[in-house]
Amino acid sequence: MILRNPLNFISQFFISFSKQLRNIYLNSNYYDKKISKINYNKFIYKPSPHLLSSLIRYQTKKINVDDISIENLWENKNINFENFIRLNNFYWFFSLDLKSSKKNTQKIVSDWIIKNFKYNFKSWEFDLTSKRIIAWLSNHNLTIEQSDKNYQYQFNGMIQKQTNHLMNEINKSEIVDDKMIGCAAIILVGLCYGDEENYLRYGLSLLKKISKLSFDNQGFPKSRNIKQLIFYLKYFILIREWFKEAQIEVPEHVNETIYYLGQGYAFVWQNIKFDILMNGNNISNNSEFDHYLKRFGYKFKNENKEFGGYVILHDKKMSLAMDVGPSPISKFSSNYQSGALSFEISSNGKKLISNCGYYNNKEIKLAELSRSTATQSTLVIDDHSSCHYRKLNNKDYFVNDGLKILKKNIVFEKNYWKIGAAHDGYQKKYNTIHEREIEFYPEQFSFVGTDKILNKKTNLNIKFEIRFHLEPDAKLMKTQDNKSILIELENEGWKFNCEKYDINIDNGLYFGNKNHYTQNQNIYISGITNNQNENIVWQLNKI
Repeated sequence: MILRNPLNFISQFFISFSKQLRNIYLNSNYYDKKISKINYNKFIYKPSPHLLSSLIRYQTKKINVDDISIENLWENKNINFENFIRLNNFYWFFSLDLKSSKKNTQKIVSDWIIKNFKYNFKSWEFDLTSKRIIAWLSNHNLTIEQSDKNYQYQFNGMIQKQTNHLMNEINKSEIVDDKMIGCAAIILVGLCYGDEENYLRYGLSLLKKISKLSFDNQGFPKSRNIKQLIFYLKYFILIREWFKEAQIEVPEHVNETIYYLGQGYAFVWQNIKFDILMNGNNISNNSEFDHYLKRFGYKFKNENKEFGGYVILHDKKMSLAMDVGPSPISKFSSNYQSGALSFEISSNGKKLISNCGYYNNKEIKLAELSRSTATQSTLVIDDHSSCHYRKLNNKDYFVNDGLKILKKNIVFEKNYWKIGAAHDGYQKKYNTIHEREIEFYPEQFSFVGTDKILNKKTNLNIKFEIRFHLEPDAKLMKTQDNKSILIELENEGWKFNCEKYDINIDNGLYFGNKNHYTQNQNIYISGITNNQNENIVWQLNKI
């Protein structure tokens, strides 16, 4: 204990010193010469900008570049961080009117190159550089067509110089999603300039490494993050479409990865057409992506009941989803929520029981709260979550003590559904196993749940709560006898009861919409363990 603080100080000192040396190197003339070694190959493949429509939100009203004051565009020193990112990644070029002046558009690019010819940590940030390369090349009809030779020399040289920088830095990038975007940019440069030996070979080799590092044996992200699955699927399909349009054979590894990611996408979205708010997921707009897939001829199918650590049982009217997977290992856990055995129920396309979603914005306390067990529809013991986190960089949380799933039991028949599972997330601190079983009787529209608190030792007087969160539009009312709670869900009514334990209504926060929160309500069962094994039985019936 005495040595911990001095050792941490020494460790932080060397990390800081190493970063300073690295920054000096990147800003040196030596590094500039290194990444300026380029081959001035011809620009032979011209990618269609509409291939990126699954990743970019196009403005309905197109921007005419002639209406922009281009003279001082890169001289604004008071620009905030978000606008700086938007401006320097050039994705706003996708919203330019094609009737815009090519001359003025190319002047914007040329002025940026002159101002940012050498590396600087702000405008050459890894993710920013990757997106800028993709934007410049995909908007070739404005950025390079009908240009003179001097500009082409400048443009092609800067594209390859930035790509060399990506290749130099990509293994040092700590964020796998950024690696994916950088890899896509490198591959696109290889296709556009016909450089199979350098950029294309390197990009495809890196793509394989990303797949091996990030996906499990089913092709599901090891993070168990649904948004990340869709993110990877979009980029792999984009890369495949680039190969097809360039009339180059699509690598088998790309086709195989799309197949497995597509199975995951069919399971978590296309089969049910709503978002399960588990492990970093929010309410999405995947219907637009579905149109994109249909337009390009992609069809995915997955009839499994369990996939990627999730169970989803459904028919035309009802669905029951549960998280029955372990926590991911620490390095893949930056978006994990402590929602082991949390569940969601939907009735006629509307969420009846929900989790609260994930908050990922500047408000660190809300981000931390949204990852806790209390915002999931599951068991909380003594106000503690089922996983413990460690904090890095004063903002990122990673799982420190994770959990394992001890058993699973899934039944799906016409008149009877059941999901049963147990986890050891409370074993280390409380010598306790949480086991949950949820049964559904479709003919009666009746759910029966049993939450078991199994104490391995005589460990009485432990406080517990079981939360059942609802979306903000749902209305709750406790009956006069205090034994039941009525739920109004649009034109449906449901009744929740638990005879042997106290049930109440509590207020909470709902993070289902990305980077936004609102108030919601939740039902909670509370009590103190009086037996070595506590069985809490609850029911949810349609009325």
